[in-house]
Order: sequence, then C-alpha cells, then structure tokens
Amino acid sequence: MTVLFFMWGFMTVFNDILIPRFKDAFTLNYFHAMLVQFAFFGAYFIGSLLYFAVSAIFGDPIARLGYKNGVVIGLMISAAGSALFWPAATFLSYPLFLIALFVVGLGFAMLQIAANPYVTILGPERTASSRLNLAQAFNSLGTTLGPLVGGYLIFQYFARTGAHGAASVKIPYLAFFLVFVLLAVIFFFVRLPDVGAGKVEPGFAALKFPHVDLGMLAIFMYVGGEVAVGSSIINFLGQPGVAGLTQLQASGYVSLFWFGMLIGRFMGAVELSELAPRTKQLLLAAIPVAAGVVVVALRGWSTARFYLPLLILCWLVFQSGKSLAGRTLMIFSLTVVTLLAVSIVAGGKLAMWCIIGIGLFTSIGWSNTFSLAIEGTGIYKSQASSLLVMAILGGAILPPAQGHIADRWNLQISYFVPLIAYAYVAFYGWKGHKIGHRAAS
Repeated sequence: MTVLFFMWGFMTVFNDILIPRFKDAFTLNYFHAMLVQFAFFGAYFIGSLLYFAVSAIFGDPIARLGYKNGVVIGLMISAAGSALFWPAATFLSYPLFLIALFVVGLGFAMLQIAANPYVTILGPERTASSRLNLAQAFNSLGTTLGPLVGGYLIFQYFARTGAHGAASVKIPYLAFFLVFVLLAVIFFFVRLPDVGAGKVEPGFAALKFPHVDLGMLAIFMYVGGEVAVGSSIINFLGQPGVAGLTQLQASGYVSLFWFGMLIGRFMGAVELSELAPRTKQLLLAAIPVAAGVVVVALRGWSTARFYLPLLILCWLVFQSGKSLAGRTLMIFSLTVVTLLAVSIVAGGKLAMWCIIGIGLFTSIGWSNTFSLAIEGTGIYKSQASSLLVMAILGGAILPPAQGHIADRWNLQISYFVPLIAYAYVAFYGWKGHKIGHRAAS
C-alpha cells in the first residue's frame, strides 16, 4: 500500500513542473498555466462527489466490489489519464493536456477513497493513525523526490533542441502509464485481506455521524491551511523584513518544509503504534537525530543550527501526545497556531524559521484527522472517505482567501487565515472527533 502513496505523491508534484513547462511551451499567462492545478484538484472534488452520489442512490460501490478492486479501478483510471498525455503532446493540445490531468485526478480520487480507509482497517482502530502516518510518510517521500526527478527529465533529459516544449512530457507519462498498469495487475492478482464485504445500502448514512461531518470541515481546514502556508513560503522569505532571499534561495528552504513533513510522519507512525515502549522511544529519538545529520550534510551547520531546535521541539511534542491520536492532533495543531502567531507579529530569522518549522508540525494532520473521522463508521467507511476526500477542496479555497488579505494588507497579516484553520483542527483533535461518537480507547 505504501507504493501507492509514494506514487501519487511523486506524480502530484509533477504538476509543479508542468506549470512552467506548459507556460513556456504554449505561451500562457499565469491564470491559464494554473489551470493545471484546477483540472487536477478539481477532479478530486468531482470524483468524490460522484462517488458519494452513486453510494447514496445505489449503495456504496466499494462495499460491493471490495477495497482491493477499488484500488485496481483507481489505478486503471490514472493509467488512462497518463496515456492521454501522448496524443496531447503529439497534437500540441493544451486542452487535451488538461483533460488528461482531470482523468488522472479522477483516478487519484478513487485511490484516496479506497486506499486511505483500507490502510486504517488493516489492523485495530486504535493504531489506525500509526498505519496511515506510515503510508503518508512514503507519500512525502514521493513529493520530495518528484520535483528532482521531474525537473531533470522534463527540463533536461527529454527536452530536445528544436522540439516543442510539450513533447518532453511524452516519455515520463508513458512510464507512469506502464507503472500504473503494472500496479493494477499486481493488486488484482496478489492476495490481500478481504475487508470489503459489507451491507450495501443506498442513502446518506455517513452524514449521520456527527464526527464525520465535523471531520469534513477539519480536512477542509487542514488541507487549506497547509497549502496556504506552503504556497506562500517563497514570497514570505523574500520580504526584506523577514529574510530578503531571492526566489532561488528561498526555494531551497521550501524543501526543508516538505522534509519536515516526511520526518514528522515517520515519527507519528512510531508514536501511535503498539511497539514496545523502549523500542518506540529509541526510534522516536533516532529519527530526528538522523534527520539532523541529513540537514547538516546537505545544508551545512549554518542551517542546521536553526533547524535542530525544531526537531527537538517536535520530539517533545510527540512525548506530550502520549500515543493518543486526538491529543497528538490537538497539540501539534496548537503548535502550528503558535508558530503562525509568532510569524505574524515577529520578523527576521525568528519568523522565517517558524514558517519553515510548520512542516514538522502539520505532518500528522491528515493521517490523524482522517483516521479519527472514519473511526466507528463500520460498513460506511468508504462513503465517509469520499466525503473527506471531497473536503480537499479547502486547498482551492483558503489560499486565494489568504492572497486577498495579503493584497489588501500584507503577507504577514494574511497568515491569520491558516491560523484560524489550524485552530479548528486543534478543536477537532480535542473534542470534535468525540462528538456523537465514543472514540476507541
């Protein structure tokens, strides 16, 4: 299952490579170039909305087909979208590229609906957040490696002199097509635990769980807050009152933001697991130590001396979470709220490292929120999952709201938008996931 999470993380960040590639190749303005993200993430909303509608009218499809077959279907849809890149590049059609991305997004929506709940139920509910954090850590590994590989392939290796720029995406997306087909075949024939059998009933049963309804808003806020912070880091670090970095210099620090999410998710997988206490504490100490060594090796001591205190703080916050998914979500989200508040009122290096450090503390947000929101929903897990995936729409709504405030006042003040978002996520970790539902102890 972690292979799936790696693949859609790896492929999702290819969109960041496609935007400048298509902008130059088709002579687009920024608005039209950004339709890449609109087509891709819009498919998440449309796909999950369609899934929920089908489940409400005819009964939950995954309850009938099984989670394994749901994953196979998602992989084949993603393969079909990847295959469309070849004719789009052949005919040099930007609208066809957008259609291809939309189809890939539909496949990823199905994968999200099937894979996330499947990971949570491959064991006891009390350790569901641990398994999902582990899977999401491999997703972060994909988002870390994707830009490096994609940039090399699309901008250098397959960028032939004299050829239209869009042609450089042909081979990479043909490779994606083959990988998705191969994964679909493997998943179809491999023996996996059959947990898809359930009572197939039409209706809106998942909406009758209050903690699911509140969880939708929590996912909306979490994704919106994370995207808002991540999208504004380069501009924030470029401000004279903060760090005054060039875009190239600031982009190097963005990698630390995503690296923090990778480290935090691996630590979350350990902390929320049922490992022996001594083993758990050993790993919780070893992971940030290893991360510190990597930062020193790649970025030097001048960067590491600011990042190491954040790693220590992350370790301390995990200790205070006491291996409880809700408590950990609350404390981590409150830490993000604090870091954002400091970034709003302070400046210089302090504000800079507060924003970069958010990657560490937003890391477990998706996994813990998602697992808490579908806990106790029984045979309606996949329908509840479709509602939560639909809430990814927050990533399309909150960043423009932040941008409007930044245009009207300034970028620092605009961080009140993600601050409010994470404050609600903290509430969900504290009380929201318990409303109308007795959480498993």
